[in-house]
Amino acid sequence: MQQTMVVTQRECPARRVPQGEPVTIPSGEFINITQDLGGNYTVTWQGNMLRIDGTDADAIGCEPETLEFSDDGSGQIQDDQVWQALDSIFDPEIPVSLVSLGLIYNVDIDQSAGRVDIRMTLTAPGCGMGPVLVGDVEYRVAKVPNVSDVVVDLVFDPPWSKEMMSEEAQLETGMFF
Repeated sequence: MQQTMVVTQRECPARRVPQGEPVTIPSGEFINITQDLGGNYTVTWQGNMLRIDGTDADAIGCEPETLEFSDDGSGQIQDDQVWQALDSIFDPEIPVSLVSLGLIYNVDIDQSAGRVDIRMTLTAPGCGMGPVLVGDVEYRVAKVPNVSDVVVDLVFDPPWSKEMMSEEAQLETGMFF
């Protein structure tokens, strides 16, 4: 994608790259879109590199990614919706979902607390995007009905390997051999 200058249409939540700390870009600000990959946007604003979630793309004049879940009225967190949210998050350098990459090790739902605990890893321990990916997981899983808290435990044991990827992801990335 060629860099594009746009003006924010509304306040826009973002995360600083690579630290992952939340930032709010005010409405009416000029930003530069530098990358559009995996449904998310990398932008620069006031000398900072930021990541905007695809569900907030309308704030920068782009087509928003729709991530909607129906609440069945039970007051319960639906496991399949949590996995759907996780599968909508893509690695920023490899346009493959975290689930297909095998980066999500475990999901534990505490229905009484409305809490989702997630154990995940990164493709490499030194990956500078780790905090941003954790932020992506927290942001998207929190959109599932009845989720009040998302806790991500970033672990490196067992170490990630390509064998953890789905066959489809291995084929897509050329790592199937």
